[in-house]
Amino acid sequence: MSRGICPRVNSCGPFWILSALIIVVSVIDGHAYSCHEVRTAFQLRQVGPLHRVPETPVPDVDLLVCKHQGPSCCTRKMEESYQFAVRRDTLHNINSYSYELEHLISGHSDAFQDMFQYLLSFSQGHLSSLLEGTYSSLSRRALPHVNQLFSSLSLYLRGANISVEAAVHQFFNNLFPLVYTRLINPGIEGGMMVDSEMGDCLRMIRQDVNPFGPHPAVMAQEMAGALGAGRQLGLALEEGLQVMNATEHVSLSKECVKGLVKMVYCSHCRGLTLIKPCVGYCLNVMRGCFASMSELDQPWRRYTTLLEQLTHAMAGHHSLELALLGVRGNVDEALLYAQLHGPLITATVDKVCGLSTGEPTGMQPTSPEVTTSSLTSSSPLPSAAPSQTLPEQRLGQFAHLRRDFLMYLQRYKSFFAYLPEMLCEGENVVDDDSTCWSGDDVVESYSGRVVGNGLQAQRQNPEVKVRSLDPTVAEVKDRLERFNQETQERFPKLGQIEAWDELSSGEKEESSTDCDDEDGCEASGDDQEKIYTDGYSEGKPRGRQPGGDSPQHHPSKPPSVRVIGGPSSASWARPWSLALLFAALCLQWTLF
Repeated sequence: MSRGICPRVNSCGPFWILSALIIVVSVIDGHAYSCHEVRTAFQLRQVGPLHRVPETPVPDVDLLVCKHQGPSCCTRKMEESYQFAVRRDTLHNINSYSYELEHLISGHSDAFQDMFQYLLSFSQGHLSSLLEGTYSSLSRRALPHVNQLFSSLSLYLRGANISVEAAVHQFFNNLFPLVYTRLINPGIEGGMMVDSEMGDCLRMIRQDVNPFGPHPAVMAQEMAGALGAGRQLGLALEEGLQVMNATEHVSLSKECVKGLVKMVYCSHCRGLTLIKPCVGYCLNVMRGCFASMSELDQPWRRYTTLLEQLTHAMAGHHSLELALLGVRGNVDEALLYAQLHGPLITATVDKVCGLSTGEPTGMQPTSPEVTTSSLTSSSPLPSAAPSQTLPEQRLGQFAHLRRDFLMYLQRYKSFFAYLPEMLCEGENVVDDDSTCWSGDDVVESYSGRVVGNGLQAQRQNPEVKVRSLDPTVAEVKDRLERFNQETQERFPKLGQIEAWDELSSGEKEESSTDCDDEDGCEASGDDQEKIYTDGYSEGKPRGRQPGGDSPQHHPSKPPSVRVIGGPSSASWARPWSLALLFAALCLQWTLF
């Protein structure tokens, strides 16, 4: 039974051994000293001109990166092409990941701005309906000032250097001449003096006379608080886009490019086109290449925390919806206050601007709108006015937008720290139980020390030498830290605002404690598998799906290390070992 390999007696004698060797030699002559698979991989991966790849291995090649003993399927020109290819492919891989994050930020930035503009439009229509339905005598002339107010608020939410308080007070300054001549004293020159010098006088003394009581100041404070958080959120999202745009164009150092060529393509020089890098080896190379970008980890974490807090501020104590919906009520109360205090206002104005009505200052104005306004203050709004609450569908959309944004944001808190690991996942590296490429040879496991993230850890990196922080990344880091500091100074109580209620009922994602490499969480050569977990930990995207389940969140995968170039993983080195193995087996059975 044990002779089943060679069932016939003497079938593995000298004749069969000689025949086997002749067959193997003929195979070697035809295929072993061929660079066919290397040429195929070179062409499929669009590395460079195919004529640069030799037909057969070339001895004594003066290579700079892929140095090894014996003949090689690589040339100096091929190494140049490999350097271009790894630079191109690596940046493409980075962009495929950063695109998902950039799409998340830009998409939500547009969505939030759309929400802001809808709220402004709703509030503007709400206020216009009040003036048209209740204060019709001044509505026509007041509507341009309403448009100006909301135009200023819109620009403010988009990041313009405008003061909300100034815009609100300017609105009431422009409103005062109309109120004085059409509500308090409707008989003064038929109200035609509004555009005259007297009108300018009324606008200038409005805050001193205080005809609207506390309501302008209350409205300005409420609007500044709510719109301030919304504006800062919009600025923060724009800042995030600037960070992503800058990091997408970061340059790869010469040491990094050499390390990438050695990891991805030097195995091809030996005919090993299907072998993949070891996990730990890949991590060292990628962490060395992106040590500068890893320095963005801490300011980016702080930045994402501020994004969460600003979102909570919009939906919490300084609700944007409530503040904008309150504009109509504040203006109505201000106009009622002016009418109720008409005689005192008239007396003060008469002394300053000389607008004597010819009537005793103690006489109450007889404007019919005083009665109308008083009645409507406790009566239903006119039929032309919209509802005082936003449509339930819109409120649901706003709530979903915030919840969706906060949940996705959790997955990107550690984007820059985990970028090297993302680049080393999937088909780019071997499984833990497979042989792999160590940069110099095929091994069972990587024996080098796996270093952590950041510049300081790279001093011990055996694969890539890191010299200093990339100037572009340094500039991005400084700008991001400055933005974080300015946001914190402008909103010192952000961290005290309670989390959004809608995320506290079991819908908020569970998060784990952050684990930095500097705290001793880096993987060693024997426990590299610890860095890979199923599902989402805080801030770590899983696989290539950090952006969501919709199609736009799934960009094409980066080029794989695997190349379909032939039936074996070696083109000219492996047939010799097969021949010796076959001959040894036959010789062993002959001795029996």
